[in-house]
Amino acid sequence: MEKFEHDYKAEQIQVLEGLEAVRKRPGMYIGSVSVRGLHHLVYEIVDNSVDEALAGYCKNINITIEKGNIIRVEDDGRGIPVDIHPKTKISAAETVYTVLHAGGKFGGDSGYKVSGGLHGVGASVVNALSEWTEVTIKRDGGIFQMKFERGKTVMPLTRVGDSKETGTMVRFFADSTIFETLEYEYEVLENRFREMAFLTKGLKIRIKDEREEPIKEAEFCFEGGLVSFVEYLNKNKEKIQEKPIYIERNGEFPIEIALQYTTAYSDNIYSFVNNINTVEGGTHLEGFKRALTKVFNDYAKSHNILKEKDGNLQGEDIREGITAVISVKVKEPQFEGQTKTKLGNSEVTGLVQSAMTESLATYLEENPAVAKAILDKCISASRAREAARKARELVRRKNALEGSTLPGKLADCSEKDASLCEVYIVEGDSAGGSAKQGRDRKFQAILPLWGKMLNVEKARADKIYGNEKLNPVILAIGAGIGAEFDITKIRYGKVIIMADADVDGSHIRTLLLTFFFRYMRPLIENGNVYLAQPPLYKLSRKGMKDLYCYTDEQLEQNLQELGREGMNIQRYKGLGEMNPEQLWDTTMNPETRTLVQVTMKDAIKADEIFTVLMGDEIAPRREFIEKNAKYVKNLDI
Repeated sequence: MEKFEHDYKAEQIQVLEGLEAVRKRPGMYIGSVSVRGLHHLVYEIVDNSVDEALAGYCKNINITIEKGNIIRVEDDGRGIPVDIHPKTKISAAETVYTVLHAGGKFGGDSGYKVSGGLHGVGASVVNALSEWTEVTIKRDGGIFQMKFERGKTVMPLTRVGDSKETGTMVRFFADSTIFETLEYEYEVLENRFREMAFLTKGLKIRIKDEREEPIKEAEFCFEGGLVSFVEYLNKNKEKIQEKPIYIERNGEFPIEIALQYTTAYSDNIYSFVNNINTVEGGTHLEGFKRALTKVFNDYAKSHNILKEKDGNLQGEDIREGITAVISVKVKEPQFEGQTKTKLGNSEVTGLVQSAMTESLATYLEENPAVAKAILDKCISASRAREAARKARELVRRKNALEGSTLPGKLADCSEKDASLCEVYIVEGDSAGGSAKQGRDRKFQAILPLWGKMLNVEKARADKIYGNEKLNPVILAIGAGIGAEFDITKIRYGKVIIMADADVDGSHIRTLLLTFFFRYMRPLIENGNVYLAQPPLYKLSRKGMKDLYCYTDEQLEQNLQELGREGMNIQRYKGLGEMNPEQLWDTTMNPETRTLVQVTMKDAIKADEIFTVLMGDEIAPRREFIEKNAKYVKNLDI
C-alpha cells in the first residue's frame, strides 16, 4: 500500500477538549452500554491500527481475547508518538489516551491522509470506560509503557527497554460498573475483522479467543480486496457473470467498487467510508445508484434492447440480484454522529457517479453477452414490479370494497397506541383459537396462519401480494413491504412468531423470518420481531402444582430435584395441546413468558444464512446440514 509521507510527531496531535463526560454518559460516545457498546471498544482500538495500514505503515494486526475477557490489540505500525506534546506538556501518547478529541486525525496537517477514527475519541473513550488500560509502544529505538485506571494515569509513559521494531500494543479490561456484560462474542468480532481485511488489501488480521479450550482463531488477508469481498458474499449464489466488475479511481478521494449479478431477487449493497460501514448509506451510495441506473438504461436504449416507447427501467429493477461493495476514502468525511452511519459530503456523489459511469459503460461495451444477460434480468424484474403494482392495487381495492383493510382471521386488540400493542402470528387454527381465548384483549392481537407459506427467497414481490398466507401478515402489520415499507406505520410494537416446538414449527419460523428479512428488514433492525418460547414439557403429580419445562436441561434438573416417582411427564407436540389458561400462563403472560428478540448484528452473515437455508443452491444447504446436524435436538421421527 502507498505510504502517506508525513511526519507523525507530537505536534500532529491536536487537543480539542477534556475527558470528563465520558464515564457519565458513555452512550453518547459508544452508542450503548450493552454487548454492542462493549464490542465498540475493540473496534475503536483496532480502527487506530487500521488507520496505520491505510497510511501504508502497518501490515499485521493481532486481536486476542484473553482469559477473563481482557482484550489485547497489537500492530506493527509506527507506534504512537512518545515525545512531549507542546500544549499538554505531557507525552503525546498519554495525551491521546487521556484527552477527548486528541489524535492524529484532525486538520490538514495531521499524521493521516484518511482515517476512520474521525472524531479522535477512540483511545481516550476506551481508556475512560475500562477498569484498567496498558499501552506498550515500540518506537524511536525504545520500548515505552503507560498504565491507566478508569481513565486516570497511574504510570506515565516510561521507557522500559530498547527495540528496533515499531508498533503499538493495547490491553484493556472493560469496566463492569458501566457495561451490562463483559462477555465478548467471538463470532461478531470475527465477522467485523474479516470485513476490515477485505477492505484493506494485503492487511493481515488475526483474531484469537483464549477464554476456553479449544482456542478459536482465524486469520484474514485478501489480496483481491473488494473483488474477494463480493466473491465471498456470493459464494452460495448462482452468478450471472463469472467475475465481479472492479472499478478503481485514485486521486483526492480514492474510490473502489466491486459488483456482481446473481439470480437472486434481492439486492445486497454495502457501502464504506474509510473502512467504516455506513449502514445508512449516504452520498457515495447515491452516486453509485444514479450511475448504475443511467448506464444500464443508456446501454439498453443504444443497443435496441429497450425501445423508446418502453420508457426507462427503474433503479430497483436494475439493482435486483446485484451484490456490490462501495468503498471511498475521504480526508474530512462528514458523518452523522459518532456512530458514523451516513456520509454527508455532497462532492462525493458526483465523484462516485463519474467513476462508476465511465468504467461500467466501458465494461458493458466490452462484454456484450454479460450486459445482455443482466438486462434480461432487469427487464424481467421490471415486468414483475408492474405485476406487483397491479396485484397491490387489486388487494387494496378488494379490501376497500370489503370495508376493511384488516384480514378476517385477525383478532385485533383494543389499544390504539402501537408501541403498547403486540400481535401473535400463530401456527394453526387450533392454537389460534386457544390464543384468542387466553390473550389479554386490550393489547394482544392474534393472527392465525395455517399450512406452509411462500418461500420468498425463491419468489418476486408480484407473487407475494395476494398470497393467501402472506397477505394477512402484510395487512395486519400495516406498513407495506419492500421499498414502500414504512416503520412508522406499524400497528404493533411487538410482532411475535408463535409456532410449535417441532420441525414444522421451525420451518414456519424460518419462512416468516426470511419474509421479514427480505421485505420488512427495518422491522428486524428496529427490534420489533420476537419468537415466543412455549414449554416443551409439563410435569404433574398429585398434590403438586403443574410445572413447565422449556428445555431438556430444565426437565432433567427438575426431575432430579423432585424425583421421578409418580411424576407424569407430558411432551407438548404442538401449541394446540394447551388450553387457553395454560397458553396464557406459559407463553403469553408478560410477567411469566419468555420472548427471544430477533436481532441482526451482522447483515452479511444473516444474508448468507437465509441464502443457504432458503435459496436454490442445494450443495451449500447440504454442507450446512452436515456441519450442524450434531446439534439437533427433539427431531420428530
